[in-house]
Amino acid sequence: MSENKNSAKVGDEVDVALIGGGVMSATLGILLKELEPTWTQILFERLDAPAEESSSPWNNAGTGHAALCELNYTPEVNGKVTAEKAVKINEQFQVSRQLWTSLVGNGTLGDPSEFINAVDHTTFAQGEDQMAYMRRRYEVLQNEPLFFGQEMIEDNDRFSELLPLMAEGRDFSTPVSAIRNPNGTDVNFGALTKQYLKALAEHGTELRYGHEVKTIKREGGKWVITVKNVHTGDLRTVRANFVFVGAGGNALPLLQKAGIPEIKGYGGFPVSGQWLRCTNEELIEQHAAKVYGKASVGAPPMSVPHLDTRIIDGKKGLMFGPYAGWTPKFLKSGSYLDLVKSLRPNNVPSMVGVGLQEFGLTKYLITEVVKNFDARMNSLREYVPSARNEDWEIVHAGQRVQVIAPAKAPKFGSLEFGTAVVNSADGSIAGLMGASPGASIAPAVMIDLLERCFPAQADSWTSKLKELIPSYGRKVSDDKGLLEQVWDESQSVLKLER
Repeated sequence: MSENKNSAKVGDEVDVALIGGGVMSATLGILLKELEPTWTQILFERLDAPAEESSSPWNNAGTGHAALCELNYTPEVNGKVTAEKAVKINEQFQVSRQLWTSLVGNGTLGDPSEFINAVDHTTFAQGEDQMAYMRRRYEVLQNEPLFFGQEMIEDNDRFSELLPLMAEGRDFSTPVSAIRNPNGTDVNFGALTKQYLKALAEHGTELRYGHEVKTIKREGGKWVITVKNVHTGDLRTVRANFVFVGAGGNALPLLQKAGIPEIKGYGGFPVSGQWLRCTNEELIEQHAAKVYGKASVGAPPMSVPHLDTRIIDGKKGLMFGPYAGWTPKFLKSGSYLDLVKSLRPNNVPSMVGVGLQEFGLTKYLITEVVKNFDARMNSLREYVPSARNEDWEIVHAGQRVQVIAPAKAPKFGSLEFGTAVVNSADGSIAGLMGASPGASIAPAVMIDLLERCFPAQADSWTSKLKELIPSYGRKVSDDKGLLEQVWDESQSVLKLER
């Protein structure tokens, strides 16, 4: 009898299976290879190359989120600006910098300028109300060690000197101000991911592109993963002791297929986006900053407008946006049935509750979707008054799935803006969902995941983690000497000194 093509062939047995070829899986793979070099690893990516979805540099802002300029991380309540969230995110980004510094230093990563470069992070205010908020924000952050070096700009000449493209053609009848922080970075997470995966492959990790995970099932003490070769249709199973689902928007459906109780009640709300990308090299050269402004009412944090200097493959670029949109797809290369297929009896209450509560978001998304090119250019002109249609083009951004947390009586579910890790009680499987700050704080998130999923190994890993991340177990914001030490080393090794 001829073998049924659709019958799964029993294949490999590994210690660790990584699902998704983006920065999250790659970060976890690198950490585990440093901590447990003898553990076997395999990575599956359904596309034919890594970092083609959210980790692609044209699918995200590459901000290197340290909360230096993103205003949604310093909310204001009753006239008081709070910095707790900004400090936490900045602290987490320092973990990323330290890990990259160590990996460049030990040769695991190559030329750092391929994935990280120094770029000013700047906030932008228009009108007296926003300027008053900006002053309060500046004063609060002045007291935080991690936000050293910031400059309050309310003088039009200084504004024009630092942001000439934004000043050109502006009559300043509406007053403007800015807070500049020269300690920001632009990060190409696609290039970083590729460097990670190259290093993993050189140390024995098997990378299988064009392979889509179809099912994840628990059998005895292992997870059995059924994988389809998207080119031949062949099915193969792999048995793994530990599984990480870092498949972007597809993480929710895969964790649902695994059947772990911890995923019950979770839903996902997909949000797409577009950028305006500058095609005029002269304009690109005039701007050298990531400039973030206030979000529109109802806008998700990933849609905060910004005029964004990028450095991709050694070439400087300039984008503005993103303009939020909506599609039921969970990935750019996903299916229009993704949202429907993610519905379960246990998450419908969460989904319905969020739908009823988030009228502002719904209205915002409808407004964004119906904007034509001219309307989007008008939004750009709030930042670049002299912008001409012929100097800009539309490009599609990555697909995000915002986490909808489970409903808990008497409340409905809630829409979570951020990064969430879900793991089984025994720590044998975990997945990451959500959006910003996401990739920027991946090392901190993955270390937390390791501590949750591998408590038996935690003590034996401490010395190695301290070697990779000198501040491990401490906060650099609480120790000025430690902050100066790790900052200076990172600046030097990552070639960020100006």
